[in-house]
Amino acid sequence: MDALPDPTDALSAVPVAGSRRSTPVVGHLKFFFGPMDCGKSTLALQIDHNNSRQGRRGLLLVRHDRSGRPQISSRIGITREAAEIRDDDLRRLVRAEWAEGRRVDYLIVDEAQFLTPGQVEQLAELADDVQVDVYCFGLATDFRGEMFPGSQRLFELADELKAIQVEVLCWCGVPGRFNARVRAGQVIRAGDTVLVADTATDTEQHRSGTESNGVGDTTETTVRYQVLCRRHFRLGDLGPDVAQSGQLRLA
Repeated sequence: MDALPDPTDALSAVPVAGSRRSTPVVGHLKFFFGPMDCGKSTLALQIDHNNSRQGRRGLLLVRHDRSGRPQISSRIGITREAAEIRDDDLRRLVRAEWAEGRRVDYLIVDEAQFLTPGQVEQLAELADDVQVDVYCFGLATDFRGEMFPGSQRLFELADELKAIQVEVLCWCGVPGRFNARVRAGQVIRAGDTVLVADTATDTEQHRSGTESNGVGDTTETTVRYQVLCRRHFRLGDLGPDVAQSGQLRLA
């Protein structure tokens, strides 16, 4: 009588010869998303740190960091230099590293919502064809509550979509999802999709002497962002005494 097959064979983690073609080694494209202030840049730098500790070599890329400089900057004060993405072919950036004899094991891409759909497709190609792990971090929706084109393509192509779990609250205490653009205490509903600003209050930005779009900073011209729940985003309600306090703080 023929011996019965060992049922534990199916549990083996090692593929049998001939089945390897069904499990090719590929890189992964992951998109970490959430509203402003949820810690995207902090997580990006932590993942870079964890990878580099294991002897892996990566490239840090960013597009339109709020600092205005080629760097990934976290609001808790951690900063790393990065290459500024413009209209680059991201595959060429990796090939340039290879040409200099430097390997690239992974990419960290911050502010990924500002990528073009074509650049997202290039990242997917790097993951599939040359086994580069790609970690993207960004917003899902713009100040109108509509998806950025780059984020939409990431939702369509990414192997993993990860909503960042650090909860950002609206001024009312309900979890916030929408990044409202604010000027002079009013929610702005129209304008360019790309307008880089921070989440400081009107008063804080005025005191710090920052500028917006080359215009001298006043509470009438300064643009900032405030995270709101859906209801208050729809109503344009920034909370009590917004001109003085802006987004309420929980610390």
